[in-house]
Amino acid sequence: MPPPPRRNFHRSHISATQASGKPPHGKPPAAPREQGWDPVAAWYDKLVGDGGSDYHRQVILPATMRLLAPRPGEAIIDVCCGQGVLLRPLLDAGVAKITGIDASAQLIRAAKARHGAERGVTLVTADACAPGAWADGGHDAATCVMAVHDVSDAVALFSNMARALKPQGRAVVVLMHPCFRIPRQSHWGWDAEQKIQYRRLDGYGSPRAIAITTHPGKASGEQTTFHHRPLGELLSAMGKGGLAVTGCEELYSHRRSQAGGPFSKAEHHAAQEFPLFLALTARRL
Repeated sequence: MPPPPRRNFHRSHISATQASGKPPHGKPPAAPREQGWDPVAAWYDKLVGDGGSDYHRQVILPATMRLLAPRPGEAIIDVCCGQGVLLRPLLDAGVAKITGIDASAQLIRAAKARHGAERGVTLVTADACAPGAWADGGHDAATCVMAVHDVSDAVALFSNMARALKPQGRAVVVLMHPCFRIPRQSHWGWDAEQKIQYRRLDGYGSPRAIAITTHPGKASGEQTTFHHRPLGELLSAMGKGGLAVTGCEELYSHRRSQAGGPFSKAEHHAAQEFPLFLALTARRL
């Protein structure tokens, strides 16, 4: 039977043990209410780098850009932008005005170091769940990529995304799949009799805040919080925030097991059956 998964972090870079399809063998506040990922920003930025993890490159960013379908001359805001992993694809698509916001001042500094000199790019340290001047109704589209589970108030997040959009403006939200990828509540299992890899859920229906150790294998004690919400609560939060869901895609792993291994056939099948991420498109109500 394959070994149990290790604990790992989440955000945009997803560990193989938590996300891989291959089973493991008001007024704007003076300052953000939350510091986001500041305590682990340097480590996280070094880990994800300029172009993101292989999940970014192979799955997350291509899906985001395809669903967003940005047009030259548009104004787009990336909410919870981190170190700006989506900015380069947006710039390459000819987007005229790009705004990125994140609660982590350190990640915004990293984004500025990479893209701050680019024409039309504005990067702001701001709490996405708090009122802010950035939610000005002037954007054609908004994105929130792999960060919904990092915030404690999903309705506030979606409300601000909606406020940032022009009437009927569109949004793309990508997150860990809430039905299959729940830290400490979802696991891989092996049925030796049937020779199948299966996904076991120990909990799903109860919203919960789950502490995640961000430096696996190191005794740093640094943690972030993963906010699990069942699918119904997530969709309701979008509606309450003023976003009407118009489409849904489930995104699967690009990774495949090495052929000929004792579990390769079952692992390959599992990678095709259990999605890693959920992508939602929406319009401002």
